[in-house]
Amino acid sequence: MSGNEETDRPARLLITHRTVDGVRVVALAGEIDHTSREALSAALMPPHGAAPPRIVADLEGVTFLDSSGINVFIFAHRQAEGARGWLRIAAAQDGVLRVLTLVGIDTVIPCHPTLDQALTA
Repeated sequence: MSGNEETDRPARLLITHRTVDGVRVVALAGEIDHTSREALSAALMPPHGAAPPRIVADLEGVTFLDSSGINVFIFAHRQAEGARGWLRIAAAQDGVLRVLTLVGIDTVIPCHPTLDQALTA
């Protein structure tokens, strides 16, 4: 593991990044809602001209997710695919996983029960 960094964030969402075997892991903790969507979007979007993005969004610490966050995940997924990369979701808590399942995100973006499973899928 290498490349730990912390980004600016709204008070209710903590976002940290690290790289594991060439995969960008975006660890999230707190609430994902309209107040944090811009920070989430910036964290998930690859820099222009970068290598194909391989991103895992680690939701282990996320306690709330609304439609703003869902829209960001869909957009980030499309951006990653368009750049010949991918986005995976890992370790969502039961309540957050229920939201992802209800809206069908799990049929579009691969959702894994653990970070390790997302990294090795």
